[in-house]
Amino acid sequence: MQKLFKKYSLELEDSEIKTFEKFLVIFKEKNSQINLSAIREDEAIIEKHFIDSIMLNIFIEFKKWNKILDLWTGWWFPLIPLAIVNSHASFVWLDSVWKKLKAIDEFTSELWITNVSTLNWRAEEVWQDPKHREKYDYVVSRATAFLPVLLEYVIPLLKVWGVFAAYKLHDKEELRSAKKALSRLSAKILKVKNYEIDGQRRTIILIEKIHETHKQFPRKVWIPLQNPIK
Repeated sequence: MQKLFKKYSLELEDSEIKTFEKFLVIFKEKNSQINLSAIREDEAIIEKHFIDSIMLNIFIEFKKWNKILDLWTGWWFPLIPLAIVNSHASFVWLDSVWKKLKAIDEFTSELWITNVSTLNWRAEEVWQDPKHREKYDYVVSRATAFLPVLLEYVIPLLKVWGVFAAYKLHDKEELRSAKKALSRLSAKILKVKNYEIDGQRRTIILIEKIHETHKQFPRKVWIPLQNPIK
């Protein structure tokens, strides 16, 4: 496993490698029961789930006081890998499905991960609570919704100067489609980082919030999905 991490210029502590080895065993066992992922070979799981999740560490250095929200990702990636290699930072996993949250709690308990908490709420509604609106230093989301839709739900949760890290497949057209949403939501693209995982081109888009989000955003439930800002 260590050789695979080094292949992608990722240097991990021995204790972190041991946690990933245990995570691999647990993930494969759970995957055999409820089919979480079509990826089942050890090397493919390590590269396409574990390594892809922590590639963000090459581009961002999380601080001790940082609070990071994982939005809409599902089934533990990038949340758990990021929490393993950033044990000094605090992570929150948001989902409306209680069973998924329970699974996260079980995984983190088995892996002795203490810097993850869960939040049982719909992403479309959590921004209404002043405890969460504009309270996060970072939001991450991996391979989820169309970028303009994601932006409308994510940007209101970020502090001013907070950063959204969107894990995407390489797609210049999707990136171009987000220009108007970025402008309306007072955000800008900081960097677009391209890399390859097992020959597949992938991208992490780093987006910075530059002003408070107008109270009209996000719009009511389902409207951003049905009518994205374009």
